[in-house]
Amino acid sequence: MRIAIVSTPFVPTPPPQYGGTELVVAELAEGLVARGHDVTLFATGDSKSSAELRWLFPSAHWPPDALTDVDHVSWALRQVATGEYDLAHVHSAVALPLTRWLRRLPVVYTIHHEREEELSALYRRYPDVYYVAISKDQRSREVPLRRCTVIHHGLDPEKYQWTSQPQDYLAFVGRFAPYKGPHTAIDVAERAGLPIRVAGEVHDPDREFAEREVWPRLTRPHVTHLGPIGLTVKAPLLRDARALLAPLTWNEPFGLILIEAMLSGCPVIAFPRGSVPELVEEGVTGFIARDAEEMAEIVRPGGPLDDFDRERCRRRAVERFSRDRMVEEHEALYQRAVDANLARARTVGVA
Repeated sequence: MRIAIVSTPFVPTPPPQYGGTELVVAELAEGLVARGHDVTLFATGDSKSSAELRWLFPSAHWPPDALTDVDHVSWALRQVATGEYDLAHVHSAVALPLTRWLRRLPVVYTIHHEREEELSALYRRYPDVYYVAISKDQRSREVPLRRCTVIHHGLDPEKYQWTSQPQDYLAFVGRFAPYKGPHTAIDVAERAGLPIRVAGEVHDPDREFAEREVWPRLTRPHVTHLGPIGLTVKAPLLRDARALLAPLTWNEPFGLILIEAMLSGCPVIAFPRGSVPELVEEGVTGFIARDAEEMAEIVRPGGPLDDFDRERCRRRAVERFSRDRMVEEHEALYQRAVDANLARARTVGVA
C-alpha cells in the first residue's frame, strides 16, 4: 500500500525527549516500511525516518499552537490530495475538516487524548473516518463512533533491556502535572524507605503546581532529579529500577511509559485510572494499588517485588505491546478501509 502518515509539527518524529504521539507515529512508520509498504511521513525537517520524509517546517515548533497545526496539516493534506496514495493516516483533529480535499481516499485518525466535548462534536460530523482508539477505556468514554477500532500502542522491544538483578531505587517518568502524580510518587518512595529517580519537566499550564508541590520535594535526600530524558537515559533507568510508580489521578488514555517499563522487565505500580487495569496484569507486569499507602506497601522491601519475575514481565510485554503487533493491527485496518473504498467505487461505477 501507498500510505501517507501525517504527524505533528510540534516535536520531531521520533522525539529526542518528550513526545508520545510522535514516538508512536515513528514506530508505526518504521514498522510499515519494514513490511514493504510505501510510506510518506509528513513531519518536521528535524525528524528521522526510513519512510520518505516531507516537511513544511524545517524544525519542530514548540509549544503547540492551533495556527501552526493548521498550517502543517493543510499543507500535508494538499500534498496527499495531489499524490497517488491508497490511504491517509492523520494524528491531529484539525485534519478532519481538511480531509474534504481527499475526495474518496480513506482516512484513518488516531484519538490520542482524553474526551473533550468540542472534539467529540467534531467526530460526529465525520462518520466515514476510520477512528483508532488507543485503549478500550478511552473508547468507552468517547461518543459512539461507527468505525472505531481499539489498537494498543506498541514499541520496538530491541530498544529496551531487562535484568534479573535490579537496583533498589524507584522511578517516576512523566510530566510534572498534578494528574501524573510526581509529588505522590516522591512521598510513596519516602514512606517505603527507598530512593527515587524522577525524570520529567513541567509545561506552562502546570507551573504553579510544580512550584508548590514538586520543586520542594525534589530537594529531599532520597530524590535524584534527572530532568527531561531521552531513550539513552530512560532505557537503563527502567531496566535497573525496582519499579515504576504511576500514581495517576486522571483517566490516562494509554500511557506509553507503562509499556516502556514492562518491556524493560520493570513492574508498573499504578492507581486504577483510565487504561491502567487494561494494561497492567496483576503480578505479571505490575500491581494496581488503591492508594499511596498500598503503593508503598507493594514496593517496600519484603513485599511482592522481592520475588517479581522480570523475565516473565518482559516476555509478556513483548507479546502484548511490540511494534510488530501494533503494525499488524494497523495493516489489517488499512486493508479493510482500502477494500471498502474499492467496493464503494465499484458500486458507484455500476450505478
